[in-house]
Amino acid sequence: MTVLAVGQEETWPDITAVPRPGLRSAVARRLFAHAAARLPVTVVQGDEPGPPPICERPVLRILRPERFHARLGAAGLIGFGESYMAGEWECDDLPGVLTAFAEQMSTLVPPSLQRLRRFAVLRSPAGTTGDRAGARRNAGHHYDLSNELFALFLDETMTYSAALFDRRDACHGRDLAGAQHRKIDRLLDRTGVGPGTRVLEIGTGWGELALRAGRRGAQVRSLTLSTEQRDLALARIAEAGLADRVRVDLCDYRDAEGTHDAVLSVEMIEAVGERHWPEYFRTLRRLLAPGGRAGLQAITMPHDRMLATRDTHTWIQKYIFPGGFLPSVRAIEEHAADAGLRTADVFEFGGDYALTLRLWRERFLAVEEDVAALGFDAVFRRMWELYLAYSEAGFRSGYLDVGQFLLTPAEDRP
Repeated sequence: MTVLAVGQEETWPDITAVPRPGLRSAVARRLFAHAAARLPVTVVQGDEPGPPPICERPVLRILRPERFHARLGAAGLIGFGESYMAGEWECDDLPGVLTAFAEQMSTLVPPSLQRLRRFAVLRSPAGTTGDRAGARRNAGHHYDLSNELFALFLDETMTYSAALFDRRDACHGRDLAGAQHRKIDRLLDRTGVGPGTRVLEIGTGWGELALRAGRRGAQVRSLTLSTEQRDLALARIAEAGLADRVRVDLCDYRDAEGTHDAVLSVEMIEAVGERHWPEYFRTLRRLLAPGGRAGLQAITMPHDRMLATRDTHTWIQKYIFPGGFLPSVRAIEEHAADAGLRTADVFEFGGDYALTLRLWRERFLAVEEDVAALGFDAVFRRMWELYLAYSEAGFRSGYLDVGQFLLTPAEDRP
């Protein structure tokens, strides 16, 4: 398989440049073999004969072993992802292979070597923090790629967060748009959004939550840092005849003013950065009117893994979400409490996110030619296939979860 093409050195410098084999690649080869041997995965390297035609375990084929191990030795899991982007390994079931690794993520490296982790992992680079300039830059990196790109694989609601499926449809996901509305409606119901409610949304997306709140009769102000998202959201709001109720502003959440009956934020805290969590929760509290409610939807990870990875630069951060970092449930509750907010309810539905991501990935792969027609090359397409499968594996394995958090001022008793 050939993925890299002439002229891609400037676009993908770390993909076209292959590290030299050496001691680190030899160590990586042994560690990878040790980890893979403990997993329900069949690994085939180079010219080795493949598995039998009927194989119950997912198969990982390393097409260029020397390059694969050199990248793994030089950059760990970042190198693992870059090797896939370069077409140096492939799978018949990419989410299945990644799920097997995710289920054992904390034990893949032998305990005797885990003490050396801080010397082996890469640190987050400067310039990706969640200050005002960094936040705008980070948002543009992902959300300003192309509205047309996202429209190819999202459903008609243009909602880019976990859907909540009806239990009868949870195995198939036939009605993705309906599941997205179910997720939004649950958050609006829990925060009491109705006629005359003053709503502030932090993180617009492409406007579906703001539209849905506006149709309930609420007065909505939505904040975004993405010009592409704002433009399409405003067009959708105007088309729906809700411009008198719903406004969308390019504005950092820290600069928001006023008080609101409901403050909503769906899968935006992941981009805030741990250093800025105290400020984020203080802002939520400051913006809430007496008796108000905040509805937060957040992707979470186990607290011990959050602490272990807080200074690690990851493949997702390098290529997909610069500056991103996932909180734990405990971190959310503790930071909320420090800001004067009480966690009144937590509803978790990580299995629904796995299904949501599976549907997005299947749609993305089905329109690969259309993605290419928008100008996204083969390396980008493999990068996004890996991103969607990697995320799906996180939720399938239980390593990641997603929850809706209802927060109220601490002085408001239930």
